[in-house]
Amino acid sequence: MKIRHAATIEATVAGFTGTARQPQALAARLPDGRISLSQRLTTALATRIPPRLVPQPGRAYTQGGDAYTPVSGEIVVEVVAGTTRHAVVTVVRLR
Repeated sequence: MKIRHAATIEATVAGFTGTARQPQALAARLPDGRISLSQRLTTALATRIPPRLVPQPGRAYTQGGDAYTPVSGEIVVEVVAGTTRHAVVTVVRLR
């Protein structure tokens, strides 16, 4: 039997994929400093987050090479992050 572990934590938003008006996923800065792209945002979250996004010019990349648009400001989200090496991050709610 394989058991997958996940923990609910707070993360800051480092950026997003998609457009600022319709973000598809968030680049979340986890407490250990890693930046990981989240799973696709739910419709409810995708409509609540855009007013807080302040896009910065250019592109940034996660350690895995995934591109995202960086943002300024401090946006905190609650995420469920897997505890394995390839942790899956799912945004649960906006703080």
